[in-house]
Order: sequence, then structure tokens, then C-alpha cells
Amino acid sequence: MEKLLEVSDLHVAFPSKRETVRAVDGVSFQIEKGQTLGVVGESGCGKSTLGRTILHLIEPTSGKIIFDGRDISDPDRQTMTYLRENMQIIFQDPFSSLNPRMSVSETIMEPMVIKGGMSKADMLNKTVKLMDTVGLAQRFTNSYPHELDGGRRQRIGIARALSVDPQFIVCDEPVSALDVSIQAQVLNLLQDLQEQKNLSYIFVTHDMSVVKHISDDILVMYVGSMVEKCPSKKLFQAPLHPYTKGLL
Repeated sequence: MEKLLEVSDLHVAFPSKRETVRAVDGVSFQIEKGQTLGVVGESGCGKSTLGRTILHLIEPTSGKIIFDGRDISDPDRQTMTYLRENMQIIFQDPFSSLNPRMSVSETIMEPMVIKGGMSKADMLNKTVKLMDTVGLAQRFTNSYPHELDGGRRQRIGIARALSVDPQFIVCDEPVSALDVSIQAQVLNLLQDLQEQKNLSYIFVTHDMSVVKHISDDILVMYVGSMVEKCPSKKLFQAPLHPYTKGLL
């Protein structure tokens, strides 16, 4: 299979008066097109920081990031524009990640407006199609986030991420704030979208049952470091590291 993302010896450090916090400490991995890498570990292990650093929402201290054959470790403005179109994120809390003053359609259209090159009619048409794709009824087009439940809010976040047709999405604990029944619906939706659009995911979570369901490979993080990485089935059948065994 074709390789989409390669991360080599990635470090992210946050200096403070007392000590330097090494949030990501020498992590290396690769993801192939159409595959999902699950990133697991306890709160504070650096898994969300890892995902956000790849997107350059947080800047790396050192290391190399190759995306679709292009070195994006220190991107210029043109490269950042390319990244924003090809890499997106679905945030953990669907309420705080949505603008309360923007309707459902305005939220989904915003990335298209920023990207440009489409008429308003085309953007509206694409928005309606995206709402249908993620299972949002058209009657919610002019609704606002506070009028919807958590599952529908997260579907807005997914539609927004898809609006610029990315190749790669960081799913930052996208179901942890949802009820169990809604979690299953959102996970199945993400898997269906992956098959339809050949998307690649980093799926950040602390829930081992969720990561087993959705991941091809799993990367286990502990205090910023990668302690184990292997195919999902192998990890659950024969974990090697004591920390992985503790998580299970």
C-alpha cells in the first residue's frame, strides 16, 4: 500500500521555570493511505499533542514529518495552505469546537469560504450533500449548536472536516463526550467515510474497546514516549510492554 504520512523522531517540548516538559519524546511511525492508526494512553501522555503537532496546531521542537511525499516539518505559507486543505481535525468536545453564533450550514461552509474558488450556490449544494453523508437532516440547516444534542454536534464537526476533501483526519477523542449508543453510530460513520473516500485517520483515544474496533495499527504512548506499536489484533492477543498490559 502507498504511504501517506511518515513521522521520524518527533519531539515537542514546553519549557517552564521549573523544568522542560517533554510532551512528545522521539516518536516515529508511518500511516498508509486508507489506514487508521490508533493512539492510546492515559490522560497527559501526549497523544493529543502528537496529533496537533502533525497538523501544525502545535509546532514541533525537532523531528521530521513527511506527508504525501512532501516534507512539512517546517512549512512555508504555501505548504500550510496545502496542509489545511489535505489535513483536518475532529475535536473531542463537539460543543466547544463549534461557533455558537454560526448555524449548521454556515459552520460546514466556513472552510469552503476560506479556501475559495466556489460559488455560493455550489457551496450550499455541497453542504446539503455533506449533511446527508453524515446523517444530519436538512431541517437542521439553520439550527444552532445549542439546539442540537451531542451526536448531531459531532456530525457537524465531521461534515466540517470533510468540506475541503482532505486525505487525512486527526480524530481527537471524537466519541469520548458522547453516550455509548451515539458512540457506535459515530464510529460506524467514520469507518463508512473511510471506505468511501479512502481517508487516513489518526484516532486518539483512551478507550481500548473503541481503538480495537476502528484501528488497523495501534501506537501506545507513555509520558510522551512510544512504548509499543503493532497491528491491532496482535496488540490485544500478545501485548509486549507492561504498560500496554496495564491498559488492557
